[in-house]
Amino acid sequence: MTVDALTDVTGVRVGHASRTGDGWLTGTTVVLAPEGGAVAAVDVRGGGPGTKETDALDPRNVVQKVEAIVLTGGSAYGLDAASGVMAWLEEQGRGVPVGPDPAHVVPVVPAACVFDLGRGGDFRARPDAATGRAAVEAAAASEIGARVREGCVGAGTGAAVGPMKGGVGTASTVLESGITVAALVVANAVGSVMDPETGVLYGELFQGRVNYPEARVHESARRRLAESSAKNAPPPLNTTLAVVATDAELSKAQAQKLAGTAHDGIARAVRPVHLLHDGDTVFALATGARPLDAERPLALNDILAAGADLVTRAIVRAVRAAEPVDGPGGAWPSYEELYGSR
Repeated sequence: MTVDALTDVTGVRVGHASRTGDGWLTGTTVVLAPEGGAVAAVDVRGGGPGTKETDALDPRNVVQKVEAIVLTGGSAYGLDAASGVMAWLEEQGRGVPVGPDPAHVVPVVPAACVFDLGRGGDFRARPDAATGRAAVEAAAASEIGARVREGCVGAGTGAAVGPMKGGVGTASTVLESGITVAALVVANAVGSVMDPETGVLYGELFQGRVNYPEARVHESARRRLAESSAKNAPPPLNTTLAVVATDAELSKAQAQKLAGTAHDGIARAVRPVHLLHDGDTVFALATGARPLDAERPLALNDILAAGADLVTRAIVRAVRAAEPVDGPGGAWPSYEELYGSR
């Protein structure tokens, strides 16, 4: 049974750690690979990225597999969450072997951050190593194939998309070949996810799920968004993050291609995208459980197309799962509060 989530890729687990109240509105999400790791790659398109260990994922470099990927709030400060994940992996003996003792490992933990500083009211309230450890422990404690919480959790706790609340979303599919492809996103964009003239989500237009709001509902939503935007500081930096995973057997170069084409899924759901304000970053994970068809050199195309489509769908789900926030750090209505669940 599938749950339409990143965890449909067998062995991949997801854990969230969130903190709200008393000036806090942030968190961390960890994607934990099956023990032994997964082939990983990354593609960064935003002009203001905040990342860690992404150079290790270059196909020209020595690291072949990683045990976990960290998505976190807190801007560059929040990258400290990866230290907690790294420490936990070392305790489990999971990482790149660097000596004769099995305990001598160096876990390579790629990470990327979103900007949510001050959205809870306290600029200094941001994830740290303890937050990362809590998220990876939550992932490790989850069942294989478990449902993944969406909306304002983990790295999506303080996320915003334009003037609306953002969050975490996920989606999956099984191709005709039997290969599973899935995506998880943290939607936190400077650009808009919604057509300003109609109120329809761009991602739903792409999916052909057009259900236009009534004019009076849209006009009311526009007024509400203008009012809340006036209360908030302009967003100096924002980022959409994604992890696209598959159970296919991919090389690092093929995984990097998957990460690159998955950015198309962001561009379909967010306009404009990949600005200097953004740090848009997509990771790819391949567990290698299913070989590609050797007689079909272009079999990778199906995975590439699915990855982009799933990123679009996951962004829609993130926005629809988000809950409104109105606190000392600002006010962000949710899409469904404004337009309903249609």
